[in-house]
Amino acid sequence: MNATALKVDGAPAVWWRRQPTSARAIPDGGGGVAFNALLAFTAILLLAPQTVIPALKPLRIALVAGGVAITGHLFDSTFRRRPVLSASPEVVAVLTLLLWAVLTIPFSYWPGGSIALLGDQYLKAVVFFWLIASLVTTRERLRTFSWALALCSIPVAITALTHFRAGVYLTSHAAPIQRIAGLSGLTGNPNDLALTLNLLIPIMGALLFTSRGVVPRAVSVVGLLLSVPAIIVTFSRAGFLTLCAVALTALMCFVKRRTAGPAAALLLVACAVVPLLPAGYLDRLNTITDIDADPTGSAHGRWSDFRLAAEVVAQNPVIGVGIGQDILALDRLRDRPTWRSVHNAYFEYAVDLGLPGGLLFIGLLVASLRTARRVEIRAVREPLRRDLSIMASGVRIALTAFAVGAFFHPIAYQFYFFCLAGLAVALKRVYRSELGGASS
Repeated sequence: MNATALKVDGAPAVWWRRQPTSARAIPDGGGGVAFNALLAFTAILLLAPQTVIPALKPLRIALVAGGVAITGHLFDSTFRRRPVLSASPEVVAVLTLLLWAVLTIPFSYWPGGSIALLGDQYLKAVVFFWLIASLVTTRERLRTFSWALALCSIPVAITALTHFRAGVYLTSHAAPIQRIAGLSGLTGNPNDLALTLNLLIPIMGALLFTSRGVVPRAVSVVGLLLSVPAIIVTFSRAGFLTLCAVALTALMCFVKRRTAGPAAALLLVACAVVPLLPAGYLDRLNTITDIDADPTGSAHGRWSDFRLAAEVVAQNPVIGVGIGQDILALDRLRDRPTWRSVHNAYFEYAVDLGLPGGLLFIGLLVASLRTARRVEIRAVREPLRRDLSIMASGVRIALTAFAVGAFFHPIAYQFYFFCLAGLAVALKRVYRSELGGASS
């Protein structure tokens, strides 16, 4: 493939229009049952249907879907004599971070609590990363998995808007700020709901620019138009800052690609949103810089926690206090116990796993960003793989949004980042497999 080719069939290739795929078929990599189970697990994770249909709770549908995905992948890898794990830098970093977390357990403030968090949350997130990186092996699977994420975001956004209109709040009517309730599970908290939608907006945007046909593009547009106001009605300050990061990074991407239309549309939407903001929203945002104006006191509490977290890191710079034990460590220094984790993923890793753990996490984040960026740059030069470049742009923007949101969310061991990191690895594998198939 000529890296400098900029035309398809004699016409200029426009990056946001999906280009024809290569006539050479790329093998599907097997593991169809495992991949379908991964899709089911992802939908269950985001939508939590067992909370809507109580009869599903005893069935442990998330555990079943995850188990089928793991078993199917292990069986298929053994049958085809393929490695279960790839040796990419991201995979090595994830495993190293997991190993370090295990090694620090004997020195934990509460070893039992660390073991519980490791098994109940962190290990599951790591397995989710592994399954995405291992099973999303073709361009079609990449699109299918991306669509699964995008479609799940629509009911999440609709729930947020419906609850805001109906006055379904988590807080009492006497609270200074009313916060909506989301779907149970991963998006039950308004801050988590806003973060989830922020991370999925770039994926939906990439699907909009790479999809054929009116219906998929319309679905993408609807998802985007629902997600932005849904983020706003959460009254999440971190959600607003992360949304700004998404918009600015996307705008820079449009400018670099010299695409005036999408850039103008983005600016138009941003201007149109301002007069439609709900009452009290701007006052809420004002507390980002003026923490004394926050009637809830949460801004003061979070800044105080940041200072205490830095103190804990200084006292335990190497081993940390044990995975998941930042709450105990901070409560020892607070005037009164609050049983609240520090709202900063970077501090979570540094407090729990020491500076080695914090640096490993930052290195993993940087490696994932670099991987997405490399696919984005290399694929854009090849008209037949231009849509891979757009998908890589979406993943890179989502990772950038996470890097910003991680400053304000206690999400160190949750699924958010590991989903995006898995997609970055999957992008690299798809791109390399297509290069190998084209040259064979």
